[in-house]
Amino acid sequence: MQSKRNWKEYNEKLVRRGELYISLDFLENWDEELNRMNEGKVGRPFRFPRTFMCFLAFLHVAFLPLRQMEGFLRKLSEYIPELKVADYSTVCKRLRKLDFELSSNLGEDLVVAIDSSGMKITNRGEWIRHKWKTRKGWIKAHIAIDVKTRKLLALKITDERTGDGKMLKPLVKQIKGRGGEISRVYGDGGYDSRENFNYLAENNVEPVIKIRSNSSTKSRGSPSRAKRVREPKRVRS
Repeated sequence: MQSKRNWKEYNEKLVRRGELYISLDFLENWDEELNRMNEGKVGRPFRFPRTFMCFLAFLHVAFLPLRQMEGFLRKLSEYIPELKVADYSTVCKRLRKLDFELSSNLGEDLVVAIDSSGMKITNRGEWIRHKWKTRKGWIKAHIAIDVKTRKLLALKITDERTGDGKMLKPLVKQIKGRGGEISRVYGDGGYDSRENFNYLAENNVEPVIKIRSNSSTKSRGSPSRAKRVREPKRVRS
């Protein structure tokens, strides 16, 4: 008989995804990263590490215009003395040149959480329009995160018309293409489809995807999904 899922552990892993959004890990390696960035550099040296700029890029896209961001950093530095404040013009210049680098050779037995977030770009400044070649409306960032390390494993950008479910396969392919071997994928109900369950089963990946509440236990076309549909019913009994 199959053992019951540890739902407390499952919920905690999903909650940990939120830690990515406010990670201050860049403070630990501030000087070391700057030394690497400035090694052999011609001209004025960098004063702020790249990981710090990635953190500011998230804040800018999510809710903070550049000038308000400078004020936010000033206030934050009162509580974190080692945090150096970047003025808004410096942030603007760095963000326009910022590119995202995803590491290769990701390793084995990866436990991955996938999700997406819509971002309104009409009033979010020149950097977003320049970076993603979009003039108005919304963009969606589809991401895959290593649950254990909270590191970004895959990233895809689409417009608001692209459903979450269609992006599971591209995200998994991106991870596999960079040497990652996935053992399990977590996702919410937006990824619940026979196609996704079948794709994960074909690649020997355990799907931990929230099933729609009205799903039939006789789900056809995907043995993997049918098994997952019946599982929570046994847990509740």
